[in-house]
Amino acid sequence: MDRTSRLAIDVGGTFTDVVELVPETGELRFDKVPTTPEEPTKGVMDAFQVARAPMSDIGMFTHGTTLGLNALLTRTGARTAVIGTKGFRDVYLLGRTDRRTNYDITYRKPPALLERYDTFEVTERSRFDGTVHTPFDDDDARRVAAVIGERGYRSVAVAFLHSYANPAHELRMREVLAEVAPEVAVTLSHELSREYREYERTSTAVLDAYVKPIVRRYLATLEQELTLGGFGGRFLMTRSGGGAMTASSAREQPVSLILSGPAGGVIGAAALSKILDRPNLITIDMGGTSLDASLILDSEPVLYQGAEFEQMPINTPSLYIHTIGAGGGSIAWLDEAGALQVGPQSAGAAPGPACYGRGGTIPTFTDAALALGYLGSGNPLGGKLTLDADLADKALEPIAAELGMTVKALAQGIVRISNTKIMGAVRAITVELGRDPKDFALLSFGGGGGLVAVEVARELGIPTVIVPPGQGAFSAFGMLMADVQHDFARTAVASLDGLDPAAVDAAYGEMEQQAQAQLAAEGFGDDSVSLVRSLDVRYAGQEHSVTVAFPAGEASATGLAAVAEAFARLHERQYGHTMDDPVEVTTLRLRATGSVDKPALPPAARRESGTLEAEGTRPVYLSADLPAVGYALYTRESLLAGDVIEGPAVIAEHTATSVIHAGDRLEVGPYGEMVISVNPATKEVTR
Repeated sequence: MDRTSRLAIDVGGTFTDVVELVPETGELRFDKVPTTPEEPTKGVMDAFQVARAPMSDIGMFTHGTTLGLNALLTRTGARTAVIGTKGFRDVYLLGRTDRRTNYDITYRKPPALLERYDTFEVTERSRFDGTVHTPFDDDDARRVAAVIGERGYRSVAVAFLHSYANPAHELRMREVLAEVAPEVAVTLSHELSREYREYERTSTAVLDAYVKPIVRRYLATLEQELTLGGFGGRFLMTRSGGGAMTASSAREQPVSLILSGPAGGVIGAAALSKILDRPNLITIDMGGTSLDASLILDSEPVLYQGAEFEQMPINTPSLYIHTIGAGGGSIAWLDEAGALQVGPQSAGAAPGPACYGRGGTIPTFTDAALALGYLGSGNPLGGKLTLDADLADKALEPIAAELGMTVKALAQGIVRISNTKIMGAVRAITVELGRDPKDFALLSFGGGGGLVAVEVARELGIPTVIVPPGQGAFSAFGMLMADVQHDFARTAVASLDGLDPAAVDAAYGEMEQQAQAQLAAEGFGDDSVSLVRSLDVRYAGQEHSVTVAFPAGEASATGLAAVAEAFARLHERQYGHTMDDPVEVTTLRLRATGSVDKPALPPAARRESGTLEAEGTRPVYLSADLPAVGYALYTRESLLAGDVIEGPAVIAEHTATSVIHAGDRLEVGPYGEMVISVNPATKEVTR
């Protein structure tokens, strides 16, 4: 059977996005179906139904889901226990004992995932160098395992002291749990992170265990339905670090999926950056529930160690993404002082914004955009959902009346507040880190990105906005570009000058052997495997480190000197200074990649004859004095490469809508991307 089609499905809070690669033509088809939070696999299977190819012809299916993240947000994960070394029972609950907000008297630390009643300890202890201080006590372990089984825990995280150096005791604990409490899902901390920092490693294990039963059940159900539907290709999941992992790996390490929701868009942005030769991009992905902002530097996404979820560390590599509650479904409301607020609460997929006609009555950003005229009822979203302006106005009326405003003036205020929040997110990843937004182009995607991008760019002085093809489902497009990745690490704290080349090569050799075996088991031959070494380096006595490339064979005097030079450059770039202090290594890292075939973005056709004509106008509210300014209306699917549109205009497409204002100029690029030159002299026209 010729399985050549490829499909990517990204499950969001409101819509599930679909991108299909048609192999005969290289065409990319974008679509949307409603997300079904009450039955997660149904939305995915509905997405398969809108694909042109039958399920049996699909050779690769890449999937992104927020299932694990949502379980954490709503605290609906599995009942979880944690087992530590005797005397270190409280590592997880004590954490770092720091306070992030020193002057906020209303601050409350997010609730933990478990209580002290759920923490256990077993007699055993290893030293930092891997030698055994206290042998593993089988009888004590069986006692603890029996209690865990009797109490009905569904999952358990095992995090013993220094197991990153010697995992033998954790492995034995899993054997005991399998014998005494076989129904309990088990996570071993060293299988997720072979690095020091006991709290971070324990937290990562607890997060993994908390979502593991839910993710396993979801994937088992989905795989069963795929099999019944005739799917026989490769099934991949996007991961927090920017690549993909097989579904079988995801079942064992679901913590890698927790922050993977926005990863597809960043992967796609990096690929598009190379195609368009625009190496530095700010990305904003505005979906139904949230907005994700990230950076592309030198055509590569920014990676970092030490991600967090609600102050709970996740000690695995992650993309640097700043998320705020500013999506199309973000709810408008009045606070206790009577001031207008937008988000972070969202109307989600059910019932969704009032204008969806699914029973929602609370006003949202989407209702405001419809009331202003940015959106219309003539272009059904995803070809299926027609927006109802009367329902939007009706939802906005109570707040408008309370504030003594017209409905349209309130709608304008809602959009303006959202824009301000989005500008704050962009500043957080640029200005606050010493980067000037003017040095970047703004890549906007997601169902709502095109509604806000131009005004956000104007306020921040960003000269260019780029809207990619299929912007509403661009994250799913990025998933088609994702290679399978695995990350390995070994703690090795030593001065850079004192590194033992033989020991370094031995450590990397062990990781490389493990990586090659894992990728081979997943179907990747030697010609499609790449292994990249790096080091975490810091000044002696520092807490934070910088990751420096470390090619094979560099453990020589010359190579180590090059590492020191690279560290100085990166340290100055990230922290703004360098020092004369001694330099030390903390961690050896290896990224193993199994390359998949990347779809080529097909060139857009050019207009051979005639001129581009607007299909009509849409009245847009700008102010009380300009309540119905005519914005030229275009359908994006009718645009061709080289077409030029002078603002003001609205460009509607199958999965999203873009708005440009007076003085802005849009030109369609060679791949169908819309490149918008933002007029910096134009004041905010929506005031």
